[in-house]
Formats: sequence, structure tokens, C-alpha cells
Amino acid sequence: MLLDEDPATLIHQCASNFNIAPDRSSLSRITTSQSHLSAFRQHHLQDQQATLQALSRKLSALQSQHNLAAAQHNPAEHASEILRLDTEKFRVAKQVNDLEIEEERLSQELERLKCELEDVEVQGVEGGERKVDLAEEDAVVLKLRAYRSLGIDVEADPATGNYNKAVIRNAAKGDVHVVNIDPKFSRFFYARYFWDTM
Repeated sequence: MLLDEDPATLIHQCASNFNIAPDRSSLSRITTSQSHLSAFRQHHLQDQQATLQALSRKLSALQSQHNLAAAQHNPAEHASEILRLDTEKFRVAKQVNDLEIEEERLSQELERLKCELEDVEVQGVEGGERKVDLAEEDAVVLKLRAYRSLGIDVEADPATGNYNKAVIRNAAKGDVHVVNIDPKFSRFFYARYFWDTM
């Protein structure tokens, strides 16, 4: 025989002499740590996947909302609405301006009527000769002269005494325009029209 002792006995003695208990304990700890680490990584990976799925759902919902808003948005309709609102704004501004001018005209008319009422009350029941305000008459005469020098003749309404017609003569063009003055249009409108006609 090659060996004097039984091989099993030799192996047992060799294993007992090496003292592998600490190594086995270390291997057990390493295995436990590896198991815990794998479980932690798996749990963390599941959390990340759940977060990713939630973000994917949120992204999908936002994309759907964006696509719906983009489908409902019509640039041409938006531009036409802006244009309509701008037109409405200018129309309202013009109406306000016209109303302010009309209010000023009516205020002047009211003052004139108050003056006439005072004159009638001063004259009494039997009446009397109305005194003419020379300063006012001179101002009207000067205005009429200025208009005539520009080629504009103004005619007064016999019933009311208000100037409601203008005749514009353009010698350079050989044109004559007759304009009926309507109180609903502003003075600025007629001034510009007269100037363009001349």
C-alpha cells in the first residue's frame, strides 16, 4: 500500500487541522449580505420602474392634452377674432368721441337756450325788441368771411338759424360740392372733408 493510514482518516485529520469554521462563517455572512443587497436592489429597481410608469402615464396624458389643444387651436380664427376685437375697439372709441362732441354741442345749445329764455323773461309778457350781441355777430361775420376766402359758402336754415349747408368751390379743379351738415357727424369729420375737397 502507498499509505500506511486509511485515506478517510487522513482527510478527516487534515480537515480538522485547517480550522475552516471562520471561513465558513465568513462565507455565510457574505451570502447573507449578498442576499440582502440583491433584495434591496430588486426593491429599488421596482420603485424606479413604478416611478417611470407613473411619469410615462403623466407624459401620455400631457401629450394628449397638448394634441387636443393644438387640434382645437385655429390660427386663422384667432387672427380674425383679434381683428374683430380691434375693429370693435375703434368703433367704440369713435362712438365715444362722437358722443363727447354731441354732448359739447348740446351743452352749447343749452347755454344758448338759457340765454334766450333770460331774454324772453326780461322782455316780459308784452315782449320787446331783442338786442343783438354785437361781439357775437362780429365773430360770426369773421368766420363767414374766412370760409368765403377759402371758397366755402355757408347757408343757414331759416327755421332754426343753424348753419346746415355748405357750398365748396374748387377753382383749380372747377368743381362745386354741396354738403348737407348733419349734427351726428363730428366737426373733425367735416373739417377733414372740406379740406380734402379743396
